[in-house]
Amino acid sequence: MLAHDSVLTADEPEAVDTPTSSEWPVSHHPARVKRVIQLFMTGGVSPMDTYDYKPELERLHGQMLGPKEKPEGFTAPAGAIMKSPFRFAQHGETGRWVSEVFPEQAKLVDEMAFLMAMTTRTNVHGPGTYMMNSGFLLPGFPCMGAWISYALGNLTENLPTFVVLPDARGLPYNQRGCFSAGFLPSLHQGTVINAASRQPVPDLFASDRFPFASREVDAAGMQLLRQMNERHAESRGDDSRLQARIASYELAARMQLSAPEAFDLTRESESSHQAYGLDQKETEDFGRRCLLASRLAERGVRFIQVWSGPQGAVNNWDNHGNIQTELPPMARSVDRPIAALLRDLRQKGLHDDTLVIWTTEFGRTPFAQGSVGRDHNGGSFVSWLWGAGIRAGASHGKSDDWGYQAVDNKTWCYDLHATVLHLLGIDHKKLTVRQNGIDRRLTDVHGHVIHEIIET
Repeated sequence: MLAHDSVLTADEPEAVDTPTSSEWPVSHHPARVKRVIQLFMTGGVSPMDTYDYKPELERLHGQMLGPKEKPEGFTAPAGAIMKSPFRFAQHGETGRWVSEVFPEQAKLVDEMAFLMAMTTRTNVHGPGTYMMNSGFLLPGFPCMGAWISYALGNLTENLPTFVVLPDARGLPYNQRGCFSAGFLPSLHQGTVINAASRQPVPDLFASDRFPFASREVDAAGMQLLRQMNERHAESRGDDSRLQARIASYELAARMQLSAPEAFDLTRESESSHQAYGLDQKETEDFGRRCLLASRLAERGVRFIQVWSGPQGAVNNWDNHGNIQTELPPMARSVDRPIAALLRDLRQKGLHDDTLVIWTTEFGRTPFAQGSVGRDHNGGSFVSWLWGAGIRAGASHGKSDDWGYQAVDNKTWCYDLHATVLHLLGIDHKKLTVRQNGIDRRLTDVHGHVIHEIIET
């Protein structure tokens, strides 16, 4: 029924106890943000073809100046330096350089804060995606959405605290591991919503094959199930998984009243559908999920992930073969919907307490793979933030002249996570959970709040 339905699997680790009411919600200082929307571009967006203009690549185009040895995780030796095949232009009062592949987002750069020197510890999709979500290269650790759910709880009783909106073509690398609660109580894992389905939450309502399953019958069954589960839980008080299952069923009962309205995009105007690109095949899926993210944010969902692209060799941002033909379709699929989302949030008055994050797991090489593709590169990539508490038009960090390595104000996922928690009123060093004798944090033993992009 919900993502929580898997919480009783035998191979899931035991979780710690949920904080008591006196410890939750966590608040270390006044919050600027109430809710977060994370836009994750699966596959590794090329920075020098989108937001990190590198004219030096034009001068060096075709020269064999790449590393002599095959770097970790690369699928081929470095080829010749390759300039971007896309035109760049300056936009807004800040004069931000943006590629022609993002014409709609380019109109909003004065509202964004850019992290131009993001870096990571890996060139491999799976570990890189884990790291950008949980701060660790390996599975088993809670993702940022789970930590936020654990620390702050929900803003509404009738919808999940943490919602995941995956690409209609499939889940990202690591699949549901990206949305895991890890060693936190299982109820904090992401609830996966299939926005393209007639039933975004599977089995929320009884099948038409069972006409006898009235609301009264359903309520009586839920009451009996609750009693049985509570008796079962009395002898297993140290295991959060059954409590998560109970909570998921109770949430499902409440969602029977709230979800149909929240997920019903026909309630939106035709102009709203057009703004998000629901009238175009190329933008329909991502646009639908961005519009749904806006509606869920408006109705109190605390953390929402919107994914662009599934795992695999096609239909994502992993442009090994031909950057000129593979990147533009992906860019077009998200550009208009993202711009519409930001404008919609501002129009609804949510800009003042909502944070939007755009990111990917790593960047790509300034030299060619094969003839016209680009390989993985964890040395430098770009993220941006928009919304509450963000210093509009800010830019932090710089990569080298090729866009190959971050060289100035290098930024890690730990710093991004620390900044997000800070805006939510949480000190990342104080949000800890003891697991196997270790005080675990989202930021591990790292992380600094990026004050340069925070509005004073």
